[in-house]
Amino acid sequence: MQIRKLEAAEQLPMDLLLLADPSTRLVEEYTTRGQVFAAENESGTIGVYVLIATRPDTAELVNVAVDESCQGRGIGKKLVQHAVEQARSQGYKTIEVGTGNSSIGQLALYQKCGFRMTGIDRDFFLRHYDEEIFENGIQVVDMVRLSQDL
Repeated sequence: MQIRKLEAAEQLPMDLLLLADPSTRLVEEYTTRGQVFAAENESGTIGVYVLIATRPDTAELVNVAVDESCQGRGIGKKLVQHAVEQARSQGYKTIEVGTGNSSIGQLALYQKCGFRMTGIDRDFFLRHYDEEIFENGIQVVDMVRLSQDL
Protein backbone atom coordinates (compact mmCIF):
# COMPACT_ATOMS: atom_id res chain seq x y z
CA MET A 1 0.00 0.00 0.00
CA GLN A 2 1.16 3.52 -0.75
CA ILE A 3 -0.27 6.85 0.40
CA ARG A 4 0.00 9.81 -1.93
CA LYS A 5 -1.36 13.34 -2.30
CA LEU A 6 -3.98 13.63 -5.02
CA GLU A 7 -3.40 16.26 -7.67
CA ALA A 8 -6.02 18.99 -8.07
CA ALA A 9 -7.17 17.62 -11.43
CA GLU A 10 -7.70 14.07 -10.13
CA GLN A 11 -11.16 12.72 -9.39
CA LEU A 12 -11.96 12.59 -5.68
CA PRO A 13 -12.86 9.17 -4.22
CA MET A 14 -16.31 10.44 -3.22
CA ASP A 15 -17.58 6.97 -2.31
CA LEU A 16 -14.90 6.78 0.40
CA LEU A 17 -15.23 10.40 1.51
CA LEU A 18 -18.98 9.91 1.96
CA LEU A 19 -18.35 6.91 4.24
CA ALA A 20 -16.88 9.28 6.83
CA ASP A 21 -19.11 12.28 6.15
CA PRO A 22 -22.60 11.89 4.62
CA SER A 23 -22.81 15.53 3.45
CA THR A 24 -21.74 15.92 -0.18
CA ARG A 25 -21.93 19.69 0.26
CA LEU A 26 -19.51 19.73 3.21
CA VAL A 27 -17.13 17.21 1.61
CA GLU A 28 -16.93 19.28 -1.57
CA GLU A 29 -16.34 22.44 0.47
CA TYR A 30 -13.46 21.20 2.62
CA THR A 31 -11.74 19.15 -0.07
CA THR A 32 -11.29 22.36 -2.08
CA ARG A 33 -9.55 23.96 0.94
CA GLY A 34 -7.44 20.97 1.94
CA GLN A 35 -4.91 18.45 0.72
CA VAL A 36 -6.46 15.08 -0.14
CA PHE A 37 -4.34 11.96 0.40
CA ALA A 38 -5.27 8.51 -0.88
CA ALA A 39 -4.12 5.06 0.20
CA GLU A 40 -3.83 2.80 -2.80
CA ASN A 41 -3.03 -0.83 -3.47
CA GLU A 42 -3.13 -2.99 -6.60
CA SER A 43 -6.95 -2.94 -6.58
CA GLY A 44 -7.28 0.85 -6.37
CA THR A 45 -8.02 3.47 -3.74
CA ILE A 46 -8.77 1.90 -0.37
CA GLY A 47 -8.47 4.85 2.00
CA VAL A 48 -8.48 8.62 2.14
CA TYR A 49 -7.97 11.59 4.42
CA VAL A 50 -7.97 15.38 4.11
CA LEU A 51 -5.54 17.75 5.84
CA ILE A 52 -6.62 21.40 6.19
CA ALA A 53 -4.76 24.43 7.51
CA THR A 54 -7.09 25.96 10.11
CA ARG A 55 -5.09 28.50 12.11
CA PRO A 56 -1.46 29.60 12.17
CA ASP A 57 0.63 26.55 13.05
CA THR A 58 -2.44 24.27 13.20
CA ALA A 59 -3.76 21.66 10.76
CA GLU A 60 -6.93 19.64 11.04
CA LEU A 61 -7.27 16.04 9.96
CA VAL A 62 -10.73 15.53 8.49
CA ASN A 63 -12.55 12.68 6.82
CA VAL A 64 -10.43 9.62 7.52
CA ALA A 65 -12.10 6.77 5.64
CA VAL A 66 -11.21 3.19 4.70
CA ASP A 67 -13.09 1.05 2.21
CA GLU A 68 -15.44 -1.21 4.16
CA SER A 69 -13.92 -4.37 2.64
CA CYS A 70 -10.46 -3.31 3.92
CA GLN A 71 -11.35 -2.21 7.44
CA GLY A 72 -9.74 -3.91 10.43
CA ARG A 73 -6.32 -4.22 8.75
CA GLY A 74 -4.58 -1.20 10.30
CA ILE A 75 -5.09 1.05 7.26
CA GLY A 76 -6.89 3.73 9.28
CA LYS A 77 -4.01 3.85 11.74
CA LYS A 78 -1.51 4.19 8.88
CA LEU A 79 -3.57 7.03 7.41
CA VAL A 80 -3.67 8.88 10.75
CA GLN A 81 0.07 8.37 11.28
CA HIS A 82 0.75 9.59 7.73
CA ALA A 83 -1.35 12.70 8.39
CA VAL A 84 0.60 13.44 11.59
CA GLU A 85 3.89 13.11 9.70
CA GLN A 86 2.61 15.30 6.85
CA ALA A 87 1.52 18.01 9.29
CA ARG A 88 4.88 17.85 11.09
CA SER A 89 6.88 17.96 7.83
CA GLN A 90 4.83 20.97 6.66
CA GLY A 91 5.81 22.89 9.80
CA TYR A 92 2.59 22.71 11.78
CA LYS A 93 2.91 22.71 15.58
CA THR A 94 -0.50 21.13 16.31
CA ILE A 95 -2.80 18.71 14.54
CA GLU A 96 -6.47 18.51 15.47
CA VAL A 97 -9.25 16.09 14.66
CA GLY A 98 -12.94 15.93 15.45
CA THR A 99 -15.30 12.97 15.48
CA GLY A 100 -18.82 12.16 16.52
CA ASN A 101 -19.75 11.38 20.11
CA SER A 102 -20.82 7.90 18.97
CA SER A 103 -17.65 7.14 16.97
CA ILE A 104 -16.30 4.64 19.45
CA GLY A 105 -13.74 3.04 17.14
CA GLN A 106 -12.47 6.38 15.86
CA LEU A 107 -12.08 7.78 19.37
CA ALA A 108 -9.97 4.75 20.29
CA LEU A 109 -7.91 5.01 17.09
CA TYR A 110 -7.07 8.69 17.54
CA GLN A 111 -6.02 8.17 21.15
CA LYS A 112 -3.85 5.19 20.19
CA CYS A 113 -2.17 7.52 17.67
CA GLY A 114 -1.31 10.08 20.37
CA PHE A 115 -4.27 12.47 20.26
CA ARG A 116 -5.79 13.81 23.48
CA MET A 117 -9.33 15.06 24.01
CA THR A 118 -9.54 18.84 24.15
CA GLY A 119 -13.24 19.62 24.07
CA ILE A 120 -16.76 19.02 22.86
CA ASP A 121 -18.58 21.09 20.26
CA ARG A 122 -22.11 20.56 21.55
CA ASP A 123 -24.86 20.00 18.97
CA PHE A 124 -22.35 20.27 16.06
CA PHE A 125 -24.10 17.61 13.99
CA LEU A 126 -27.55 19.05 14.69
CA ARG A 127 -26.39 22.48 13.47
CA HIS A 128 -24.52 21.34 10.35
CA TYR A 129 -26.45 18.34 9.01
CA ASP A 130 -30.01 18.32 7.71
CA GLU A 131 -30.68 14.67 8.53
CA GLU A 132 -30.14 12.75 11.75
CA ILE A 133 -27.07 10.50 11.78
CA PHE A 134 -26.88 7.32 13.86
CA GLU A 135 -23.77 5.28 14.55
CA ASN A 136 -23.40 2.29 16.86
CA GLY A 137 -27.07 2.73 17.76
CA ILE A 138 -26.38 6.25 19.11
CA GLN A 139 -27.44 9.53 17.52
CA VAL A 140 -24.45 11.61 16.45
CA VAL A 141 -25.04 14.95 18.15
CA ASP A 142 -21.76 16.36 19.52
CA MET A 143 -18.30 16.69 17.96
CA VAL A 144 -15.52 15.40 20.22
CA ARG A 145 -12.36 17.43 19.55
CA LEU A 146 -8.87 15.96 19.97
CA SER A 147 -5.39 17.33 19.28
CA GLN A 148 -1.74 16.41 19.32
CA ASP A 149 1.29 18.65 19.72
CA LEU A 150 3.84 18.07 17.00
